[in-house]
Amino acid sequence: MDIGLVVGPWGVTFDEAIASMRAAERHGFASYYLGDHFYTVNQIDSLEPYLLFALAARETERIRFGSLVTPVMFRPPSNVGRLAAQLDLLSGGRFVLGLGVGWNEGEHIAYGIDYPSLGERFDRLDEFIQVMRLMWGEGPATFDGRYYGLSEAQTLPKPAAGRPTVLIAGGGEKRTLPLVAKYADEWNAVDLPLDAYRHKCELLAGYCDERGRDPGEIRHVMTTMGLIGSTDAEVEAATLLQMQRMPPPPGMSPADYREMLRGIGAIMGTADEIVDKLGRLAEAGIDEVQFTWFDLSSDSVPAWLASEVLPQVADL
Repeated sequence: MDIGLVVGPWGVTFDEAIASMRAAERHGFASYYLGDHFYTVNQIDSLEPYLLFALAARETERIRFGSLVTPVMFRPPSNVGRLAAQLDLLSGGRFVLGLGVGWNEGEHIAYGIDYPSLGERFDRLDEFIQVMRLMWGEGPATFDGRYYGLSEAQTLPKPAAGRPTVLIAGGGEKRTLPLVAKYADEWNAVDLPLDAYRHKCELLAGYCDERGRDPGEIRHVMTTMGLIGSTDAEVEAATLLQMQRMPPPPGMSPADYREMLRGIGAIMGTADEIVDKLGRLAEAGIDEVQFTWFDLSSDSVPAWLASEVLPQVADL
C-alpha cells in the first residue's frame, strides 16, 4: 500500500509549503496533494495550489502530486486542461488532476463564482472532462456542449498519451460513481467506514460492467482526516487547529471531536491501530491512503508516519 500526504494550503507561508513538499519526498511518501479552495470556513491566508504545483514539479523528483480536489466551477476546462498538461510535462508525468463538483457555496458567492444546482454541477463535470480529453488528444479540438465549447483549439504542448491522470473524488452513488466508471483513472473517497467502502466498490464495479470496463483499471485511494501525532501533545495541537478550520458543534471538547472523526471512519490512534486499519483497507482493495498533515510548522507527523507506519504497510 502507498501512503501519501494531503495539505490544506491555508494559514501557511510559501516557505512552509515548499518545506512540506521536500519533507514528503525525503520521508518516502508516495504522493503529495493540495486542497483547492479560496477558503473553507474562515478567510485566512490561502495559497493558490496551481502555483504550488509548479513548485512541486521542481522541488521534488519522485512523488506524485495533485489536487484534492479542483471544484468544477472555479476555472473553465480549457484553463485547467492546459495547466494540467503542462504540469504533467514539467514533472515528468507525476501530476494527478483531482476533480469534484464543489461543496462550499459561501466561497463561490464571496468570489463571484456561479454555484448552480448539484445536478448541473455534475453535468458540467461530465462535459469538463470531455473537453480536457479532447484538448489532450491529437490535433485541434472542437466541442459544442451545453456548458463548454472549443473551436479548433490546438492545445500545445501536448501531454504524453494517456496523461494526465484524472482522479474523481466523492462517494455519491447516483452521479459520482457513474462518472468514476466513465472517466476516472483514480477514485478518491474520504474516511469511508469499511462496510460503506465495500458497498460503494460493488456499485462502482456494476457501473464499470455496464460500460464494459474492467473495474481493476481504476486505482482506489482514500483520504483520512485522522488526527495523529508522535505525542499526545501533537495530537491535541492538530485537533485544536482542525477545530478552528472546521468548527464542531458548540461545546464539543477536543477529545469528543476526535471520537466524532473516529466514528465516521477517520484513521487515528497508535501506530499499531493505524497499521491494523490500513491492513483491512488494503484487503478491501485500497491502493493508497493519504493522511492529512494539519500543522506544517513541524515535520514530526510525517517523520513519525515514515518511521512507525510506512515500513509496516509497504508490502500490503
